[in-house]
Amino acid sequence: MIPKDAYYTKDHEWLKVNGDEATVGITDHAQEALGDITFVDLPKVGKVLKAHDSLLVVESVKAASDVYAPVAGTVSAINGALGSAPELINQSAQGDGWICKLKPFDASAVGSLMTADQYEAFLAEH
Repeated sequence: MIPKDAYYTKDHEWLKVNGDEATVGITDHAQEALGDITFVDLPKVGKVLKAHDSLLVVESVKAASDVYAPVAGTVSAINGALGSAPELINQSAQGDGWICKLKPFDASAVGSLMTADQYEAFLAEH
C-alpha cells in the first residue's frame, strides 16, 4: 500500500506535507528490503539539511542504510519512540514509524518528488 497523500524519492523516502511542516520517513518497500530494523540513529533537532543530504542511518539485521532528506529543511522534531522501539518502522513505516519533521522546508522542491502513482510505477520498473 502506497499512501496517496505523500511524495516519494527514488531512494525510498517519503515526505508528507502538513502546512508549513513536512514529515519524513522510509517507505514500506524500504523497510521490507531492510528486514528487521534494530537501531535508528535519529538526527538532532535543529540539524539543517540540503536535499539528498544523509539524514540518519537505519540499522537492520541485513545492513546499515543511509536515509536521505527528500528536500532541504531543518529538523524540527524527531520520533523519539524509535530510540527504544525501532521496529515501529517495520510495523508502520508510513504511520507510527515516521522519522522526523522538517520546518521550515523547501516547499518549492516538493514538485520534483514522485507522486504515489509515479512511485508505484517506479517500483514496478525496478
